[in-house]
This record gives sequence, structure tokens and C-alpha cells, in this order.
Amino acid sequence: MMFSGKQTKPTFKSYLPPLQTDLKKSPQLPIKKLEAKLLPGEIIVNEANFVRKCIGSESQDDLWGKLVCTNFKVSFISHNSLPRKRFQCTHRLLGEHDIPLACVEQVVTVNDLKGKQKILGSNQKLKFNPTELILYCKDFRIIRFRFDEAGPESAKKVCLAIAHYSHPADPQLLFGFEYVGKRYHGSTGDRVNGVDPGGGMQTPLFDCSSDWDREIKRTGASEWRVCTINQGYFISPSLPEFFVVPVSLADQDLKQYACFFYSQRIPLWCWNHPSGSALVRMSNISDPQQQRKVEQRISSAITKSHPLRSDVFKSDLDKNLPNIQDIQAALLKLRQICVIDPFEESEEKWLSSLESSRWMEYVRTFLRHAVEVVYMLESRNVPVILLENEDRDLSCVISCLVQLMCDPHCRSLHGFQGLIQKEWVMAGHRFLDRCNHLKKNDKEESPLFLLFLDCVWQLWNQYPAAFEFTEVYLAVLGDSMWVPIFSTFLFNCPRQRAENSRDFASSKSIHLGQDQALRFPPVWDWSQQFSLKDQTLFNNPLYVGKIATCVQNGTVKTFTHRRSKKNYSSTLRGLPSALRNGSLGPNDTLARRNSLVLRLRSDLSQVREQQETPSERFIRDYFSHPVDLQGLLLPQLLPSHLSVWKLYFLRWVPEAQIPQGGPITAFHKLSVLTDEIEMLQSQLRQYKGAGSTPNNLHAEHSKMYFKVTSTPHQTPSPPEYLSSSFPFSPVGNLCRPGILGTPLSKFLNGAKIWLSTETLANETF
Repeated sequence: MMFSGKQTKPTFKSYLPPLQTDLKKSPQLPIKKLEAKLLPGEIIVNEANFVRKCIGSESQDDLWGKLVCTNFKVSFISHNSLPRKRFQCTHRLLGEHDIPLACVEQVVTVNDLKGKQKILGSNQKLKFNPTELILYCKDFRIIRFRFDEAGPESAKKVCLAIAHYSHPADPQLLFGFEYVGKRYHGSTGDRVNGVDPGGGMQTPLFDCSSDWDREIKRTGASEWRVCTINQGYFISPSLPEFFVVPVSLADQDLKQYACFFYSQRIPLWCWNHPSGSALVRMSNISDPQQQRKVEQRISSAITKSHPLRSDVFKSDLDKNLPNIQDIQAALLKLRQICVIDPFEESEEKWLSSLESSRWMEYVRTFLRHAVEVVYMLESRNVPVILLENEDRDLSCVISCLVQLMCDPHCRSLHGFQGLIQKEWVMAGHRFLDRCNHLKKNDKEESPLFLLFLDCVWQLWNQYPAAFEFTEVYLAVLGDSMWVPIFSTFLFNCPRQRAENSRDFASSKSIHLGQDQALRFPPVWDWSQQFSLKDQTLFNNPLYVGKIATCVQNGTVKTFTHRRSKKNYSSTLRGLPSALRNGSLGPNDTLARRNSLVLRLRSDLSQVREQQETPSERFIRDYFSHPVDLQGLLLPQLLPSHLSVWKLYFLRWVPEAQIPQGGPITAFHKLSVLTDEIEMLQSQLRQYKGAGSTPNNLHAEHSKMYFKVTSTPHQTPSPPEYLSSSFPFSPVGNLCRPGILGTPLSKFLNGAKIWLSTETLANETF
């Protein structure tokens, strides 16, 4: 070979990994075996080999593999395993290193040799070859890939593909359409059009009149009826085809009044208190000249439905609650604090930053307003109308929280799921816009559903035995928003789902048969995502149902759980709820010089300084008696009682992880204890001749994830893999120390979203 004096550009491209002396760093990749697992309707768009996924601060921990972009997800395939024992749930739709494209919020490409970086959007050009790709995810993850050994063109193409396919231009480009079309209409299996004909899902979808009839009977709302005037969505485009109205309002009157309401949204019945007081949600009246007349007619009809003919109380949510932009801004600040900012700073400064985000303030505001509504229903015994301009955002949160506090049925798993289906999905919450699935308008994006889940978690954290489900269930439900397959979170209203699915079926020549639209699976069909074994993580071992059973001296007895006098008296003194469980929440720090006592005294003194309102007296009286977990539940709203939902917001932060610690250790012991009680009850039934049961039948049908060992009188020790992030793992997410001191850090401060949205191609290191 001859060499010239002038250095020439190399033309040979190597497709083999570089030879390295350190075997741990060598990407031993048999390329042919690294194939992405694809779902029905999923296709590979682009891919790059010899990509390094950054795992920790040390490069020897990184994984080598193939980075694949499909029309559903970003997938990283590797033969290597993470440097730890595997413990996560096995997701049936996503692999260990997969990220749904709907979960990707920003795609950032970096070339550290040229000192350039750029945020990629759809149909954008990339003028440099990326050496690094950083994905900022809506579930608070930050994933980083390096292209040091990958082909420059393939690295550029896979980055552009991820940016393009994470910004679909039309709802029908969301993967759920291809998935449902191929899986349920392209086969001849037993499942037809997304629905299991055999049933098995107990959650009502409220897409038929029978579901509403059952809800009317369950709540004793005898003066209310199912209305069908919106069949075919002829009256209102955003209302469901079936909803509930007062018996005294005729269909003809409703049709006449509809045109006066915003988007023709006739007032919707939500729930009936046992006293007969109704909870109703209503949009604003668009015609000022008709406002008084229509409001009086609606209020009169609601009053007639009440046994005592009580006057209606109107609660204006737009005036009393933060708007959707404020809530979005609070989440962005919270994400900055929880994921981006360093943990090394003092705890006091971290808590101060947390307070300045206003997220916890908004959680408290929504809970407080829900309590005010509960006071009107429970103590004043009057019907309540929730007023909101369009009745599709704030009213979803408040109506659900009120029912959670008042109705123990809504605290069961299927009751809670039916509540969300009724008050969010069928009522027309704009999930497509609020989740920003199409990434068209940032001003319409708002984490209202996540805020609601946080409010539910605060209630769950204070009364864990009152809920059938766990906080893992709440976190997984929040994550399911970013899996674009389920009808629950894909659309702005039922009509949009019907119209888009009909158009898609027509364009793909899909025969719908008797159905009028594609039947997307709801998120409540958890078998789509998890095995029956993994679904047991949703079951709360502390749950006290309507009637709990215990066995004493061979006799089965029933009891209702009530808090002891000692327990609720400590609540009155303002003791943090987390402290009663032997741990402290982020807001419940024990600093020097008895600051906890001083802070609690300050909280209580501020309450005493103000004149006590009737609703505050109602709350004080409530906490002066034992709390029935199958009755009314009111949250404690002092700042010391509300905590950061660590399992959701801090689960990906390695520094926040507690090995062999956190609430999961108590969950493990309680699960084993509950499983042992169930096993003993089963053996007792066998002993009394109730029928012989195989020894392994209990293990197969146990409701607990952690089970008792086969060795009698031996308490199993917690598995080594347990941590405060269980069943999630922070391994494989970009640690914040890795981002500090880099060029990205200056763009993260005060940014409107994760980074500045302007093009940074000309920015240099």
C-alpha cells in the first residue's frame, strides 16, 4: 500500500466492532440474532448497529447492541444483561429497553467533536453526524445512546426516524390503529374486533344504556334516567351517546336547551349521595341572554330530584382552581427538580425548590376544593353543580375525588376503573390534546390526569387500607397513557374515536361486520400488558373491604375496620401520616432543634388565627371521631400531611433509590402474611369437609405477588433485588451528575420544556 503526503478521507467502512483489550467493553454482537420483537401491525423504520446505551457513570457498565426505530417504539436490543438481578414486571407490549414513541417528548442529537447539538422535530434535517442521542421521556426518564462505533449515516437516519415517528401528523398514524386493525381484524381467532366475546372484564365502559342503568340503581338515583337523544352524536359532538338526566326534563326540552351550552354539552349527572343530593357537572351557557332562564330550568329540575327539594349549590371551578397552563408549568418545574437538578444540594434548598414549583400546592388545592364539595353534599345535604367553561378538564378531577371520598365502591379496583371510564373517557376529556400525542400544540398540553392520580395517591397514602389497589397500580396506570393502543387515552371524545376508526377501517378495507367502529382495547384489560402473576402487584394486602373476615377459635367472624382512638388523636395533633408508618416523606424532614414540632405548631396556629368556617368545622368534627374506612374519607391537608409521590416522580433517580428499603419492604411482609392467612383459611375449609383442594391450587390462585414459603413457620426474607423503586429500575437512565457541567445544563435552566425549543445547531461547546 502506498501513502501520499496528503491525508485522504477514508473510504472503507467497517461493520465490525473495534478490537479492544478490555473484554468487558467489547461489543460481542452476533448481528443476525439481534432482532426486534414486533407486535401485529408494527414495522421497522430504521436501525443502527454497534450502538452503546449509557448505563452509569462508568463506561464499562454500558450495553452494546442495536438501536431500532419502529412505528411504535424505540427499541434497544442487546445480548448483555444489566449489572443487577432482574426484577421488573415483564411487559407484554414493551421490552426491557423499549420506549413507546408516544412517551418521547424531545429528541436531542449531539456531535461532541464539532461542538453541535440540535433538538429534532418531524421532517427536519440534520447537518452533522450525531455521536450521541438523548431521549427525554414524558414519564421522567432520560435515555442516552452513543454512536462512537456506529456508521455515521445509519446513526443519522435512526435519529431522524425517531424524531419523525414520535411526531405523528394525524390521529390515525398513532400505532393503535395498525395494531387493532392487524391483530383483531386480520385473523380468525376467538377474539373479535378487540373484544373477548367470553367477557371476563368486570369494569363497566359506560358505552351502553345498561351500564348507566346499573349505576343509577347502585346509587339509588330514582329521580334520574338514561337519556338517548345523543345517539349518533347528533346533539353534542363531545358527549357520550348515553348519559343521565333528571326525570323531570323531557327529551324535547333537552334538545331545545342544548344549543345554549358550550359545545352543546347538556349537564351531566355524576353520582348521587345516599341522602339524595346529586353531583352534576355543567358547561357554561354561551348565550348571555338565555343564561338565567336556562340555569333556572336546569336547577329546578335538579331540585325536584332531591327528596327535600333542596336548592342547588354551584361551584365555579374556573374561578377557584388553577388553569391547565398553570398545572403544566408546575409539572415542568417539578420534573426539573426531581430529574435534572443535582441531589447533592442541601435538603432545605431542595424542599424550597419543590415548594416553588407549586405542584404540591395545586394537589392540595384540588383536594381542598373536593372536600368543600363533599361538605355541601354530606353536611349541608344540597345538590352540587360543578361549573366549568367546557366541562372537560377540571370537573373530571373534582367529580372523581368527591366520589372517591364519599363512595367506598369507587375505592375498589373495578369501581375506580369504572369511575375513570365514566368521568374522564366518556365525559370527553381531551386525552389526545392534553397528552399532546400529536405534539402539535404545547399550549393544549396539561397533566390533569397525572395530577388526579397524585391526589388519589395522597388519599391512598393517608388511608392505605381503604383502597383495594396499590401505588404500583397508580404508577402503571399513569405510564399507560404513553402506550398508544388503548381507547382510554387515545382520543378527545367517543365521537372522535368512532369517526377515526371508521375512516381507518375504510382506508384499509377492514370489514367491521355489525360493529360501527374499531373496538380498541381499554386499558382496563390488563392482560394486554401483564401476566396474571404480575397483575397481583395491583392487589393491596391491607385492603379492608365492605366485610372483612377473620377466624377465631375455628369460627369465621366479620368485622368493620375502624381506626383506634390512639391513632386518630395523633392525627389531630398534626403528626405526619408517613411518620406513623415509621418513615418520613420528603416534606416531613426532622431537621435540627425540633423543627418538626415548631413547624406543626406554626401550621396549627395559622389555622387558629383565622376564623373557622362551617366547612372547617365539618372537617374538625370528622377527625374527632374514628374513621370508618368503608365510609367517608377526608384527607388531612396541612402541608406536613402531603408528600411527594416518590415511586412515580423519583423512581428513575439512582441517588434516590434505597436498596432493601422503602415502602416495598413493608409491602413484602404484609403480602406474605396475607397469603399465609388465605392459605390457612383454605386448609380450614378443607378440614371442615368443604371439598378437597390440591396443595398447589392456593399458590396458583393467590392474590398476592409475594407468597409464603412451603416451609412451615419460616418467614421468607425480602428478596435481594427489592428497592424503593420496585418494580421499576433507575438503571439505564441518565444520572444527573452525568449531565451537570455539560453544554446541555445551560439549556435546561428555565426552559419552557426540557430544553429550549429553538434550533441549537449553531451552538458550540
